[in-house]
This record gives sequence, C-alpha cells and structure tokens, in this order.
Amino acid sequence: MSSRKIIIDTDPGQDDAIAILLALASPEEIEVLGITAVAGNVPLSLTEKNARIVCELAGKPQVRVFAGCDAPLARPLITAEHVHGKTGLDGPVLPDPQMPLQAQHGVDFIIETIRNAPPKTITLCPLGPLTNIASALLKAPDIAERIEEIILMGGAYFEVGNITPSAEFNIYVDPEAADIVFKSGISLTVMPLDVTHKALVTKERNDAFRALGTAVGAATADMTDFFERFDKEKYGSAGAPLHDPCVTAYLIKPELFKGRYINVMIETESELTLGMTVADWWRVVVFSFIWSVEFGGLEAMVDEVYLRHNVRGKGIGKSILKRLFRTMAAHGVHSLSLEVHHKNAKAIQFYKALGFRLRQNYSLMAMEM
Repeated sequence: MSSRKIIIDTDPGQDDAIAILLALASPEEIEVLGITAVAGNVPLSLTEKNARIVCELAGKPQVRVFAGCDAPLARPLITAEHVHGKTGLDGPVLPDPQMPLQAQHGVDFIIETIRNAPPKTITLCPLGPLTNIASALLKAPDIAERIEEIILMGGAYFEVGNITPSAEFNIYVDPEAADIVFKSGISLTVMPLDVTHKALVTKERNDAFRALGTAVGAATADMTDFFERFDKEKYGSAGAPLHDPCVTAYLIKPELFKGRYINVMIETESELTLGMTVADWWRVVVFSFIWSVEFGGLEAMVDEVYLRHNVRGKGIGKSILKRLFRTMAAHGVHSLSLEVHHKNAKAIQFYKALGFRLRQNYSLMAMEM
C-alpha cells in the first residue's frame, strides 16, 4: 500500500511539533509534500520558524516549509503564548533553523500542489486555524473537488471549549475560515477536544521519551513538560493533551479511533458562542466527528513511531537494544531472536536497521551480542 500524500498546515505549538515528528517518522504511511505555516498559537514569524526547527530536529531539512497567512480572514489575530510560551516551542532549547523558508506563499503552494496532482490524491492536515485552507478555497474554488480529504484538529462536541466556554482555539481564532471549510463539501474528518482530551502525556510517558537518550526524545519531553503545566493548573488534568498528534495518529492507525457522521455548523456571529462547532445528529450528515481513541493503542503507536524516528535519524533504537542486551547479559542471556515472516519486508527492513540479521531459514531474525 502506497503512503498517503499530505500537506501539513500548522501553527507550532508543542503539540503541533509532536504531530510533525510523528508524520516525518512514518514514510511508509505518510508522504509529507510540504508544510504550510499559519498564524495561530503565535504569530506567523514564529510558526514558520518553529516548523523549520522541528524539521531539522527530525533530521528532515529537505522538507519544504512555506509561510501562509499572518492574520485571520476578518478579525484580529488571537494567540496563545499563555499556553505555548513566547516562542510557541518553549521548553527545550533548540537552535535556530538553517534550512530556508520557501519563497512561495503557503496558500499558492497548496493550490499549485493540488492542481498538479491527480484528483483525490492529496489530503490536507490542518493543525491550527483554518485561514490558509479557506484562503486557498476562496482563491481557487476548483481545488475543492480534487482534495481527497481534510483531517483537522478543531472544535468540540460534548467537551467545553479551551479558549471560551463554547469554543476550541483553532476554530475560535478564525471562525469565518472554519465556516468556509466546513461548508466546502470536501470529505472532512474532525478531531475535536472530545478525543484529544483523552490522549494525555503523563509523567510516565515523558520519562519514556527522556529514556530514549536522544535529542528528539529529550526535546519532546521538554515540550510536553512545559505544555502540560497549563492544563494541570487550569483543569487539574493528569497531563498535556496530544491535540494535534491525533491527526497524525489517525493517518497511521485509524482503527484506534471511533466517531460518527454528523452535521456540524460554525457559529460566526454570537458574542457568547463565537467559534462554536454546533454538532447536530438530526440534520443531513456531512462530517466524520471523532470522539474517542483507544489510548493504550495510541501509546503503543507513538512508541513504535518514535523508535522508527530514532533508528533512521539518531540511532536511538540501537542504544535501547544495547541497554537491553547489557541487562540480558547480566543474567547469562547472550542472543535475541525474533520470528518474522519472510514476506514482511517492512518488518525485516526495520529490524535490520537495528542490527538484526537473517538466519538461513529466512523467517527467523537474530542478533548476537
């Protein structure tokens, strides 16, 4: 099965960063055609910079990053430094990016890429306000029927809002843009607060990230350490919600998620409920609104993907195995064997990258210490 071609539209944001890291570590499932930055959690000058920082952290400086819109369609920008810090990526100390920002405007990149690709082959993955996506649809209405799907993080159904009692941040920042996207007729899958608040990074999870012993693991732990302080103080939650990584996780393992097709409209006028995603089970169904995730499976998927990341870019997988082997050797065990089907090329490639070798029957992989 070929990887799914996506454009990530983002306003990094610690949780955006983790979503990007997961995507860039999953080339078998996801082909990232480019990343477009939008103003949201912090101003555009920081979100485009942060996107490039994350690409370099992932060891993927070849991924193209484009700056998009610096303000919502019809109202002043609202940012979230109180959650994400002054830089948007507060927590780890990360170097300024060396990779260039692309000269083309992010909206034009979205339009050009969709027009030049076969119809229904590109998925848009917005992780922030929907300004860039709506702007592309306004500028080039013909692309709507060519987009395979939009999978976005935004909105809330049973959950209360996280910027006002009735609205989630991404929708609230640019409700007019959200209204355009939700009325576009494009196949839409929504990851609202109902599901993202079930996906929490706990202290144990952060400890596991740090135990990887690499820059990626340490930076991720530092990001979520900083990010979670807001939710702990305001809501008393057990950790930081993985809002945006739910989009990437859905691309990799959609079977972890449950939802239903419903009708959703965006409130654009009310002072009290501006930006509310008004979900209605009784009108004509339009969108797939996700409301639950199997968290144990999500954790296992994150572990697997971070290990892949590390094997490809940082050698983390081998360091984990070396620690495992030292423990095994202390107990008199000096080899490790795994049963792998000889036709499972992906698994064979993965374990070879860790240092395993095939035995003569081609179905058993072993690694000697």
